[in-house]
Amino acid sequence: MSRPPLEPPEDASGNDRNTGMSSDAGMDSSAEIRRTPGVNDADAADTQRRPAGIAVLSGILAAEATALLVAAAWFIIGLVSGAPTGSFWSAVFLLVLLLAFSAWLYAMAYFLFRAYRWPRAGAFLAQLFVLTLGFPALTGGLTLIGLLMLVPAATAIVLLFDKRVVRFASRSGGGPPAL
Repeated sequence: MSRPPLEPPEDASGNDRNTGMSSDAGMDSSAEIRRTPGVNDADAADTQRRPAGIAVLSGILAAEATALLVAAAWFIIGLVSGAPTGSFWSAVFLLVLLLAFSAWLYAMAYFLFRAYRWPRAGAFLAQLFVLTLGFPALTGGLTLIGLLMLVPAATAIVLLFDKRVVRFASRSGGGPPAL
């Protein structure tokens, strides 16, 4: 994404378009340059104090993405070693899905940490997917695996609705915070 300009745009005559005044008219050379809120501060959310929930949430998403990469590596080893699979092409398809979902989770973790608002919906959806896999694992006798899936997913869902996280992660792009 491109960043907004650091200074207000000027027309050909050197006048500020917002005020119609010359950029140096009425300003003392020692005066601080007037800044338009939201336009000049491209990373306005980064100047706020980052809540701990954002860091924990991004960490959970990155850990889930890493777990998917480990599963993808396991699939690759199985395909290369000639381990029996139902179908070679279904294993390749699952491998591509694992890699794509992992990249998606890494992107959400990064942009959520950077205070964008769009990753919150994707992170919520990802946690619902994890819950749908975690409950059967927990009740099917794989207690440790089920807990390793359910506890971070439940923590992430709670953090996604925390008011500090929602307030911080409200940036929609290069402009000011959305809420």
